[in-house]
Amino acid sequence: MTGVTGAVAEVAGGPARATALARDLGEFRAQVRSWCQAHVPADWRTTQAGVSEAEFAAFQQWWFRELRGAGYAVPHWPAEWGGGLSAAEQVVLYSELAAHDAPRLVLAFVSIHHAASTLLAAGTDEQRRRHLPAILDGEIWVQGFSEPEAGSDLASLRTTARREGDTFVVNGQKLWASGALHADWCLLLARTDTAAPKRRGISYFLLDMRSPGIDVRPIRNAVGESHFCEIFLTDVPVPAANLVGPENAGWRVAQETLGAERGMTMLELAERLGNAGFRWLVEACSRAGVLADSLVADRLAAFETEIAGLRALCLGLVERHEAGTAGPADASVVKLYYSELLQRMTGFGTEISGVRAHTALSKPASSGWESGAWMLDFIGSWEWTIPGGSSEIQRTIIAERGLGMPRAAS
Repeated sequence: MTGVTGAVAEVAGGPARATALARDLGEFRAQVRSWCQAHVPADWRTTQAGVSEAEFAAFQQWWFRELRGAGYAVPHWPAEWGGGLSAAEQVVLYSELAAHDAPRLVLAFVSIHHAASTLLAAGTDEQRRRHLPAILDGEIWVQGFSEPEAGSDLASLRTTARREGDTFVVNGQKLWASGALHADWCLLLARTDTAAPKRRGISYFLLDMRSPGIDVRPIRNAVGESHFCEIFLTDVPVPAANLVGPENAGWRVAQETLGAERGMTMLELAERLGNAGFRWLVEACSRAGVLADSLVADRLAAFETEIAGLRALCLGLVERHEAGTAGPADASVVKLYYSELLQRMTGFGTEISGVRAHTALSKPASSGWESGAWMLDFIGSWEWTIPGGSSEIQRTIIAERGLGMPRAAS
C-alpha cells in the first residue's frame, strides 16, 4: 500500500497526511478483513460448480445483498448514492476480497459500473432516482452495444429507433450481450438518423427488457457457459423519457459507459489478478515441481513486475479521472495492458498444469475468469481482448488520441 498512500498523499497534503492516511487505511483493512472472514463462504466454489442459471443468479443476488449490507457493493459511487470510498480505500477493499477468495459480482457488473456511470454522467435526475436505488435493490442491466456487423467498429451499428410521438420504435439485433438472460434493463444504442455521419446519428436509450418484441437467445461458448446472448428487437417501443442525453448524441454518452469498463472496474480486476491470480500461479508451479527452475522463476518475476505496473496504471487512471485530467487514451492503455497480461498468465498456468488436470472440471460462473481451472480460464481470457474494443482498436486509439499519430488512410 505504500504506492497508494504516497500517490494520494501527494495530492492531499504531504507526509503528515500520509501518516494519518496509512493509519486510517490500516483500520479500514482490518475492518474489511474481519468482515470477509465472517461472510465469505468457504465452500462457494464447490457448491457453485455446474449449477443452473437460476441457482447462479440466486447466489449472485445473495452475495450482492451481503456486500451492500456492509457498504462494499458500490464503493465507487458517490456517497449520496451509497458509495463514497476513496481510491485508496477501494484498493484495500478489492485486495482483501481477492485475498479471501470472495465471489465476484459477475451478474451485477454492468449494473453497478456501466449503467451507474452512464446515469451519473449523463442521465436525468428522474432517471437517476428511478434506477440507482433499484440497482442497489438488485436490478440487473445488460449492455446492448455490439451487433453482428458492428463489434469493434461500434459506430457501424444498424439497429434503428424511429420516433413516433413520445415513443421510439426499435428494430435490430444485438450480439455478445453479457447476462441478457437475467437482465431487467438494457443500455441500448440505436441509430436515430440514418442520413447522418455514423457517429452523429446514434442515440442512447434505457430499454425495459420486459417490453414487447424482445427475444433473448443464449450463445453457448467454448467453456460450456451461456453468459453471452443475442437480443432480437422487433418493433420494440421505448418511451422518449428513456433517452439518455440529446437525440443523436448517443456516441458521446457511450464513451462514459466504455470509460467505466476500463477505469474503476480495472482496480478490482487488477487486485484479483495480482492477488489470487498470481498466488495460484505460484502454487501451480509448486505442485508441478518446477518452482526452482530458473526459466519458471524468470517468468514469475516478470509477471509480478507487470502486475505492479498494472496496479499503478489503474490507480493513476482513477485519480486522473476523479481530478478531470485523464487523457483520451489512458483507459485504452489500461484495458489493453490488463487483457493481454491476463491472457499470458492464464496461458502460462495452463502450460505448467497441463490440459488433463482440468478436463473434468466445471467452472463456477461466479468466479469470473479465476475459476482455478487454468485451461478454462485461459479459454475465457480471450474474450477480454475483444469486447469493449478489441486489442487492435485499443492500439489505434492509443496511437491516434494518445500519441497524436495521423489516422491511417481508409
